Order: sequence, then structure tokens, then C-alpha cells
Amino acid sequence: AGVPNVNVMGVKMVGPVIIGFGSPEQKNFYLPRILSGEDYWCQGYSEPGSGSDLSSLKTRAVRDGDDYIINGTKIWTTHAHHANRMFALVRTSDGPRQQDGISFILIDMKTPGITIRPILTIGGDHEVNQVFFDDVRVPVANRVGEEGKGWTYGKYLLEFERGAGIASAKLREGLKAIADLAESDLTGRAIDSPDIATRISEVEVDIDALEMTELRVLSALQTGQNPGAVSSILKLRNSEIRQAVTRLGADVIGHDALAVEPMRPLYKLNHEPVIPEEMLTVMPEYLNGRAYTIFGGTSEIQRDIIAKMMLGI
Repeated sequence: AGVPNVNVMGVKMVGPVIIGFGSPEQKNFYLPRILSGEDYWCQGYSEPGSGSDLSSLKTRAVRDGDDYIINGTKIWTTHAHHANRMFALVRTSDGPRQQDGISFILIDMKTPGITIRPILTIGGDHEVNQVFFDDVRVPVANRVGEEGKGWTYGKYLLEFERGAGIASAKLREGLKAIADLAESDLTGRAIDSPDIATRISEVEVDIDALEMTELRVLSALQTGQNPGAVSSILKLRNSEIRQAVTRLGADVIGHDALAVEPMRPLYKLNHEPVIPEEMLTVMPEYLNGRAYTIFGGTSEIQRDIIAKMMLGI
């Protein structure tokens, strides 16, 4: 229907981890608040020097009695400026492998010592942030599972982030908006171009194929399984199709794409848009969509996972 998503980082991401590995106290406290929407979550994974190579993360949590004292920084933290809670991977010890000594911590974003710096992206929107931790005290009781096993829990979460929902419905809605523009006089009926018409049909077929795969995965989830390596296929195809839809949109509106009107969260524009309202979101969506093949694990990482875990290469 085109309505905004619920806070997917609660329902799709940290929720399954708490269900799978949380203590009874954590389940009783956090899960109802996730379902009600009372808690809004953000994800503390990436750091300035640790993106695809996440196991090299340096944000450190040092045990001090019943608390951890956290110092470091997280970056590209989506909606940290809205969130009241964060789930984060932090280093609690050093081991022979980078993956050793990482723990999974739940953090109250109102805790003293947390600073949020906005990052305005190429589309002009304020979606991501850098978050700084300066001697932030977090109770040890907020650790999910065992100390040092956070890498296992973090990977488990990524299976749900990448493959525990339906992306095809929103992709189909986005494609319909572009197709409607292509059929309108605003674009001089771009649909009459054989190239545009063919590409719309190709993307529609891709969405149909993705939807069938998503339905098979959801069917497996109903039996209590986790998504597994197929989540990388879903993430990869969702990212590629999303970019294909937004690229198609930019081509449909043609030269009007040059008059991009980015959303400006810190101040309002003092003049009317120079292009029709129906076109206003096309270029910001295209620019924002460049990140789809990066966040949540780059497309290169997804292909590696598919090769190793599904094809045995």
C-alpha cells in the first residue's frame, strides 16, 4: 500500500536475536516493546575502519563491576537520531582471530557519553549518522548471550536483516510509480520508447522471480527455521532490482533529472519546485539507492557467501 515500514531493526533484526539468545528477563522486557513500537532501534555495526571487514571493529567495552565502559565510534548508523535503543557489536577481549572477543550489547541511547553527528548523504537526506561513545556505562545485564560470542549472534542477525521479509511488494510499487510516469504526458510518454518499455517488463519479471523466492523462505520460517545462506540471494537481488528501478526512473524523466530537489531536513526551500511534483522523488530515490549494494553487506560479500555456502566453491 506504500505506507512507511515499521522500525525493521526491532522486528526483523534485534528481535530474532533476543528470541534466540536473550535471557528470560531480556525477552520479557524488550520483545513487547518491539512489537508495540515503544522502542525504536538502530544498529551499531559499521565503524570508520570496519565496514565489510566488520570483524576488525575497535569499539571497546571494558568490564567494570556490573557495567561495561564503552569507548569508540559507529558510523552509517541509520536513524540513530530517532532511536532510543541500539544493538551493537563491541570488543570485550582480544583473541587469536579478529572474530574472537566480540560481544553483542543492548544500549539505551539516552545514556550519558553518547554523541550523534548527522551525515547528509548524496540524496540530500538525513538518514545516517556517526555515533560516538565516551566512557558510556552499560549494565552487563544488557549483554545478549555469552561474552565473546557476539560474532555468532551478529551473523545470525544478518540472516534476518537480509532475508526475513518481503521486498518484492515495495519494489513492485516503485516500478508502478515509474511506469505511471512513463505513460504520462509529463514525460512525453516515455513508454513509447522500445528501450523503456522493454526495461519495465524485464524488471517486472525480476520482481516476480524474487517474490517467489521470498515466499519460499517465509514458508520455511513458519516452521521455525532461520533464513540461512539464501538470505544473501534475497539481499543481492533486492539491491540490484532496487537500483534498476531507480535507474529506470532517472531515464524516464530524462533531462528533468537535472533539476533534482533534495529533501533538506535542516531548512526549507524558499521557492517552488521547478519540476512537477510527481517527479520530485525520482532523483533522490536514485541517489539514495546507490547505497543498496553496500549496506547490510556489499554485493561482493553476498556473492562470496553464496559461492561458499550454497555452491561449495
